[in-house]
Formats: sequence, structure tokens, C-alpha cells
Amino acid sequence: MEDKSKKYMNPYIAGVLLGFVIMAAFFFSGEGIGGSGAFKDIVKTTVIDLAPKYAENSNYFKSAVEANESPMKSWLIFEVLGVLIGAAISAAFAGRLKLKIEHSPKISSKTRIIFAILGGALFGIGSQLGRGCTSGAGLSGMAVMSVSGFLVVVAIFGSGYLFAWFFRKLWI
Repeated sequence: MEDKSKKYMNPYIAGVLLGFVIMAAFFFSGEGIGGSGAFKDIVKTTVIDLAPKYAENSNYFKSAVEANESPMKSWLIFEVLGVLIGAAISAAFAGRLKLKIEHSPKISSKTRIIFAILGGALFGIGSQLGRGCTSGAGLSGMAVMSVSGFLVVVAIFGSGYLFAWFFRKLWI
């Protein structure tokens, strides 16, 4: 009997489906896809709720306060929730929904967690410096034939290949 727990979707079909998702995002929302904006909305909501005086006096948070509508109603929040729920459903159907920290036998679970958190933090900082995450800058940029979209994808994959060699011991 074939082990279906290691089967993944054909990457070419997944790419075509992702293209349809981007087209649907532009059609229904007038915007491309991206996840970093959702996290900004969560931060805005948190600051407005916990420190309203600070938010009113801050140039960054003032527009969210004056909008008089919760940033949590942003479509990006629902996009990210849909991604999380969809990933959980997909993993459950494929038999891969497990609470397990996968790592190289050469490192501990603790080291894997530390580097995962560090990588996520660096990615978050980079997405703010680049004014968007890979989804927004790369995929949505390429969907509208933006030269910067193509350049950012080359930079993302190029730097990924470069840094992968230095950090390969964390997963090989």
C-alpha cells in the first residue's frame, strides 16, 4: 500500500491555482495578495486597544484611529485566516497534521525553534523594510507585470540559494 502522508500537490498545478487565487484577489478586492499587511493590522488594533492616547498622537497609528473602523476588518486578516485554516485542512486530509518539530539529526529541537523564530523575525523586519512580503512584492508585482516584482523574486530566490548553503546544517 502506498504511503500518502508524503504526497504533495503537483507544483505545476499548484502554481496555476496560485495564479487563479491572485487573479481572484485582484478581481474581488482590487488588490493583490500579501500577508505582512495583516500583521500590521493586528499591531494597529493591539496598540489602539492597549494604548489609545499613544495611538491618537502617533503619526503611524493616527490614521487607523481616525478611520473609526477596526483594522481587524481588513480583508488581509481574512486572507491570512483562510491560509491558516486551508493549510490545516490540507494537512489533515494528507495525514500530515502533527505537532512535531522536524529537524536534522545534527541539531536539537531547541536549536531548530530558535533559528525558526530568528528567521521569522528577520523575515518580518525585511518585509517592513521592503514595504511588503514576498507574496505582495513578488507574486502580486509579477501579476501586474511590474519590473520590481520580477526583480524582487530574483533577489528572494538568489539570496535564498546563497544563504541556504551557509545554514544547510540546520536541516540536512
